[in-house]
Amino acid sequence: MKLYKYSLALMMGLCTFSSCGDKLDITNPNQQTSSTFGETADDLEESVIAAYNHIRMEGTYARVGYNIDVCRGDEVWNSSQVWYMPFDDLNEPVTDEIGQWSWRDWYYTINVTNFILSRTGDDNAALSDRMKRIKGQALFIRGLAYYNLVNYYQTPSLITNYADYSSLDGLYGTNATYDEVVDQIEKDFSEAMTLLPSRDAGGEWAKGRATCGAAAGYYARTLMQRHKFSEALAVLKDIINKKYGTYKLMANYGDNFREGSAYENNDESLFEVQFLDKDSQGVDDEWTPVNTSPNATQGHAIESNFCPGAYGGWADLSASPWLYNLFKAERTKTGTLDPRLYWTIGTYEADWEGFENGNVAYSQPMSANDIVVTNNLNGGLPIAKWTNLRTNLVDKVVTGLHCGINLRLMRYSDVLLRAAECENEVNGPTQQAIDWINEVRRRANLNDLKLADFSSADKLFEQIANVERPKEFGCETGRGFDLLRWGFFYSADRLQQLKEHGTFRKTLDDPKAPVSYSEVGTDPMVKSSYDSWLPGHEYLPIYQGTLNANPNLKGNSANDGIDNSTDFFGRGWKVRPVVDLSK
Repeated sequence: MKLYKYSLALMMGLCTFSSCGDKLDITNPNQQTSSTFGETADDLEESVIAAYNHIRMEGTYARVGYNIDVCRGDEVWNSSQVWYMPFDDLNEPVTDEIGQWSWRDWYYTINVTNFILSRTGDDNAALSDRMKRIKGQALFIRGLAYYNLVNYYQTPSLITNYADYSSLDGLYGTNATYDEVVDQIEKDFSEAMTLLPSRDAGGEWAKGRATCGAAAGYYARTLMQRHKFSEALAVLKDIINKKYGTYKLMANYGDNFREGSAYENNDESLFEVQFLDKDSQGVDDEWTPVNTSPNATQGHAIESNFCPGAYGGWADLSASPWLYNLFKAERTKTGTLDPRLYWTIGTYEADWEGFENGNVAYSQPMSANDIVVTNNLNGGLPIAKWTNLRTNLVDKVVTGLHCGINLRLMRYSDVLLRAAECENEVNGPTQQAIDWINEVRRRANLNDLKLADFSSADKLFEQIANVERPKEFGCETGRGFDLLRWGFFYSADRLQQLKEHGTFRKTLDDPKAPVSYSEVGTDPMVKSSYDSWLPGHEYLPIYQGTLNANPNLKGNSANDGIDNSTDFFGRGWKVRPVVDLSK
């Protein structure tokens, strides 16, 4: 019947236009397809913008995709005891669809980048400068997508050819191995490094787009995930020596956690996710790529997850007592508290009188008698990062995708501390490693470390892993990625250390009080997030609904309860032992 109709239409057309030899070929610009769109640089620029937009979704960095790794870290616990509980307890069930949201949204992102790359070709030398930058951005974003997928799901599908989407065989592929995915990530980032300009180029390249410095930073991160410390060290040194642009620490640590052009995309930022500032957003929450709206809020909901219930937040995540007391254990050269505590945890401290905006929580002054808890039922230390708790911009939170503070995914301080870690791994404790650490410590006005105090690589590693990094990056995403590469789940003493760090007490009285793991089991209000971890569950399981839809896809170690320590140690990697830094 269809053939008959098409033949009839063709015959009528031939009869009607038999006297006219010219043909009119019209493409409806409102009904473009992948076969008619993407042939010009202007088209591909639109696709690049779409790719950037996809990293601001629910499963990427707007909420769940960011916070899953925050929960996996040992410096945060789930104070709501509901929403993020499976991620915090590291026992996400295969039937929980929330755990699939990152998978869903990162593959949306990959689809866009694969489309762009299908139009840019393989010969970079033949590309114009504009097309090189388009391709470089697509490679960076695809590398970022797979970096998250492999560190969440371990063995995701690896789809790099846009033509694969034309068949179910290509679209519904099998799992790739961990190494196959990471090989591709390294390839994407390293190629992006050669195509992208540095932030020194200025303009839009200094205001939020991926640069060669961002690609180099993530390339080094990826190398470190597989303990390629010598290779990573060379890249990190190049960043420090300004091969990929000029970076430096901001004098004020808090400038990394405020919104506005005076603070965002600053000299310390290698890459950050762009969100619209307060009062410049739309009204529609844009949670997934399928419900995008021209009136989208274009903010994130990290603040809603962190913000105390008393100020309108969802009160889901709190800082651990371990992190708070780690800050309190070391004072500055002038005897005051580490200023990073102010921007990390929202407690009243006498030291904050006259410092920054003072003892304030969402524009409301705090007194020594005020005890602000995250959750009105379970207590918890309020997280200040990625919120306006300290900024004095708002007096309460409008929950949803409304926070306009750009999420700085990689800062120059991370380059310095990673360089110190790699130097220690390659050469043992050296003065160079100490110098890089001290550069970060000096911003906080802390006393310099001395090489003589670190007699072994194990001891300096302990300082980096459990003092310097948590104080600099506490309550930011990335700690869980570190725990994976350090192998802390595969060593009895390190796992015990995680349990101690992850211990908290549900209380509305004094959430700052130290809490001991020895109280777990004797005090019903005391719990450790890591007690429920089982081998394989340092990763998220692949959602059962996804496995049902794709019979070619298999579960990972979390689905099957596989102990990954055999693979970890079989690669020749080691877990450094716990060291008592007081000795």
